[in-house]
Amino acid sequence: MSYIYQRSDWPDFHWDAKTLLPVIGELRNLQGVLVGKVENLGFDTRNEANLQTLSQEILKSYEIEGEVLDTDQVRSSIAVRLGLEQPGLAKTDARIEGVADVMLDATKNFDVNLTSERLLGWHHKLFPSELSNGRRILVGSWRNDSTGPMQVVSGPMGMERLHFQAPPAADVSGELQQLFKWLDFRPKSDPVLVAAIAHLWFLTIHPFDDGNGRIARAITDLLLARSDRLTQRFYSMSARIKADRAGYYDILEETQKGSLDITEWLLWFFGCLQKAILDSLETTKLVVRKHSVLSSTRKFPLNQRQLKMLEKLLDGFTGKLTSSKWAKICKCSTDTALRDIQYLVKCQILVKAESGGRSTHYELRGEEG
Repeated sequence: MSYIYQRSDWPDFHWDAKTLLPVIGELRNLQGVLVGKVENLGFDTRNEANLQTLSQEILKSYEIEGEVLDTDQVRSSIAVRLGLEQPGLAKTDARIEGVADVMLDATKNFDVNLTSERLLGWHHKLFPSELSNGRRILVGSWRNDSTGPMQVVSGPMGMERLHFQAPPAADVSGELQQLFKWLDFRPKSDPVLVAAIAHLWFLTIHPFDDGNGRIARAITDLLLARSDRLTQRFYSMSARIKADRAGYYDILEETQKGSLDITEWLLWFFGCLQKAILDSLETTKLVVRKHSVLSSTRKFPLNQRQLKMLEKLLDGFTGKLTSSKWAKICKCSTDTALRDIQYLVKCQILVKAESGGRSTHYELRGEEG
C-alpha cells in the first residue's frame, strides 16, 4: 500500500479550481454574513457566543477521539481565561487547563507563526501527566517509532484493519519544516483553502505519539480565525466533524491513499465548514435569547444555584427539570431545590409544565408546551 507522502511530487497538492471556486465563494459570503451579525451583537452577548463556541470546539474535538470531557470544567476554564464572570464555576484539573490554554493560544494569537516549539508546547499542555488513556506516551517531543511505525488501525486484536501508516519518525522534523515554510509564505490561496490543506498535511505527517487529531483541529481553528480576522470564534468545525465522524475518517483514508489531487477532500472540508457556519447562525439566535433572559433576571436577587440552573436550561438542559434533578445537580436537599424553583416561578422566570406525568417538572417561561 502506498500513501501520498511516498509520491515523488509530494507535497505538491493540486485540485480542480473550476469545481472549487463557486464553493469557496459561497463560503466566504457566509463568513461575511456571520461576521456582520456578530459585530452587531452587544459586548456581553458576543462574549457569551465566543465562550459557547470555544467550549463546544474543545468538547467535540475530544469526542471525535472517543473521549468525553466535563462540560462545566471546560466552560469554567475558558470563562476564567476570557475574564468572564460565570455563576458556580467548576473546579478544573491540569489537563482541562492545558486544553483551554491551547485553544485560546490558537484563536487569540492566530497571526503568530506555527513553529516546532509552539506545537511541542501545545502537546505538553494536552498531556500534562504524560499519559493517554492510561498509556504512557512521548510528550513534548516527536514520535520515535521505537515500537514500530506509527499506524492508524481499527478492529479487535488479531483482526486489525490498517487505515494509514505515517512517514518514518526520522522524516517528521523535515516534513513539518516544509509545512511551516509553506504557511509562513502566506500562500496567495484563499485562507479557507489553506486551512483545509494544512489540516490534511499535518495529519499525514502525524508527528506525535497521540493527540494528532486534536492538534490538527487546533491548527485549523487558528487558520480559520486568521481567515475571519477575528480573535473570537463563533462556529465550531469540530462539532460538524463529530456529526460526520465516520465520513471524516473515510475521506481522510481515501485521500491519504490516493493521488495528490485533493479535490474531494477539499469539497468535504468546505461542506463541513459551511454546515458549521449555518449552525452558528442558528446558535447566535439562541445566545441572544439567553443574554436577554439572564439580563431580565438581574432585577431579582437570585442565588448561585438558581443562576447555575438557569445557565443549564438556556444551554439546552437534557430531560425534564424536576426538584430532585435540581437537588442532585446543585448538591442540596429537595426542599431547598423546591424553594429555589418556586421563587423562580414567582418571578415568572420558570413555569410549571402542564404535561403532567408522575413528577412535576418546570420549564422556562416562553418554552411551555
